[in-house]
Amino acid sequence: MMKYLQKLGKSLMLPVACLPVAAILMGIGYWIDPTGWGANSPGAGFLIKAGGAIIDNMAILFAIGVGVGMAKDGEGTAALSALISWLMVQTLLSPGAYSMFMGVPVSEVPAAFGKLNNQFIGIVTGLIGAACYNRFHQTKLPDALSFFSGRRCVAIITAGSTLILILILAFVWPLVFNALVSFGEIIVATGPIGAGIYGFLNRILIPVGLHHALNSVFWFDVAGINDLGKFWSGNGVLGQTGMYMTGFFPVMMCGLPAACFAMIHCAKSKKKKIAGGLLLSGAISAFFVGITEPIEFAFMFLAPGLYAVHAVLTGLSLFITSLLPVRCGFNFSAGFIDWFLSFKAPMAVNPFIILPLGALYGALYYIVFRVMITKFNLKTPGREDDDDETPEPAEIKTARTNRPSPGGTGKPSFAEVAAICLEGLGGKENIVSFENCITRLRLEVKDSAQVNDKIIKTAGVAGVIHPSKTAVQIIIGTKVQFVADEFKKLL
Repeated sequence: MMKYLQKLGKSLMLPVACLPVAAILMGIGYWIDPTGWGANSPGAGFLIKAGGAIIDNMAILFAIGVGVGMAKDGEGTAALSALISWLMVQTLLSPGAYSMFMGVPVSEVPAAFGKLNNQFIGIVTGLIGAACYNRFHQTKLPDALSFFSGRRCVAIITAGSTLILILILAFVWPLVFNALVSFGEIIVATGPIGAGIYGFLNRILIPVGLHHALNSVFWFDVAGINDLGKFWSGNGVLGQTGMYMTGFFPVMMCGLPAACFAMIHCAKSKKKKIAGGLLLSGAISAFFVGITEPIEFAFMFLAPGLYAVHAVLTGLSLFITSLLPVRCGFNFSAGFIDWFLSFKAPMAVNPFIILPLGALYGALYYIVFRVMITKFNLKTPGREDDDDETPEPAEIKTARTNRPSPGGTGKPSFAEVAAICLEGLGGKENIVSFENCITRLRLEVKDSAQVNDKIIKTAGVAGVIHPSKTAVQIIIGTKVQFVADEFKKLL
């Protein structure tokens, strides 16, 4: 089940990756017309509407993204099936249709059926489309029906399965919807404290990849909060909307980059260069675009106590910013680019406060990380003692010696990284399946005893983790797609 949920989390990153372009379009539009939000400038209105076309249809993108991401081979047929399921649910469970089928006035239709256009339903229909594809895409029918064999039958089966889903949702969806709304209302009612709790849970769920499900409740229109959508559309409450996003900016722009410098300074002398190469790239990525996984995975399993403190500090940041007269928003993550683009957004409030707050948070992170690392001798990057006194194993020397020349760059190419990782995983005969998320290669192997983490690390990867007996995840960074493409060629 955990593996399935992690794969779902990875699938959600596909539609989320569409958000940066929306941020750019809408951010520029609001800069052009910060008071009229497009009403005073056709050019600004054009850009804002273009970005809104993505934001307003995120639920459909979730359905398609989950359909593709959960399919065994990423086949587009699963996306088409997910879209069919989505359209059927939206049509057959609309308030007007529900009123007709149930024989009740429209005014008596449960409010839940007016809120079907949300990411939760997108995820469910995406799962239906992917499940039907995975189970039936190789189905062989009798000769008379052979035209509908294989992938062509998936859409038909999806339609039938969705009818069953609709019958279930007709009775269950009001209960699910009300539960989600109640959860959201409880958090919202606690104000800044609730924002802090959400920030803590957001970070603490990252190791298992379940933070995306939590985000959908607060950032999107699953439970009526829709913090992200309202921030950019202007339909929120000024001074309140954005409270579930603002607190991430001090952490991602300043806190974690400062933590990187603390870890570099605490690294052993002969390992500072290696630790610096790993952590400085992560710090730059976190500051500019808010991608923090390469940093967090670099220490979350080496120093879990330190990661727990990081989660607490994140929650504290959301709590503090909720109390202050500052609201910023993002369409992708809380990096400098999103922060700058959100200056003129309708719900933005004093975004410059993030700068002094970020400076204070950077100092706090640096002090906390450096004190904890040295006081408790935490094995953060550059402080590992597995090879301090032990001669380098022969297979590692061989891997280094046989590594192809990187063309004078000092770093292996994507093809070389893929080749080294495959060697460390025991060769292609040991690979059962593989895929990638936004920063990681996710693999299933036949025999975990054949996996050699040390060989894999000679490729310069950020880390290797083993979520289960046969599962392996290799932390590559934001360029993981290029390594994955080369890895696929080798297989």
